[in-house]
Amino acid sequence: MKITTGIDIIEVERIKNAIEELGETFLNRIYTDKEIEYCEKSNTMKYQHFAARFAVKEAVFKAISNYVQDRNDGLWTSIEIINLEGGKPSINVEKLVSNINKTVDNIMLKDIDISISHIKDYAVASVVAIFE
Repeated sequence: MKITTGIDIIEVERIKNAIEELGETFLNRIYTDKEIEYCEKSNTMKYQHFAARFAVKEAVFKAISNYVQDRNDGLWTSIEIINLEGGKPSINVEKLVSNINKTVDNIMLKDIDISISHIKDYAVASVVAIFE
């Protein structure tokens, strides 16, 4: 078993600017339809939610970087943040596993745990990935 970690912090304003300047092009390149729907429901905090999900994706890239051949556009949307019944954010691991180089030295991604936090100006995420 191998455990890797990743962490990221981002300014909410940076994501807000990207969305306002690039619109659908940016949103569809980075986020899944489910993520966009979730963030858009948050009206006054939507940019914080978009930024938090962006931070998760960056943290995941850092945690799995040794097992990904390249960081292509499709990899962004293969990292889908979902909310479990109680509201806890989680990663759709099956979707991610099907889009990365699953076996390097016979190691396969088994699970990912995430933690997200955001305030008015910043969003932060940490990730723990478990490989077997």
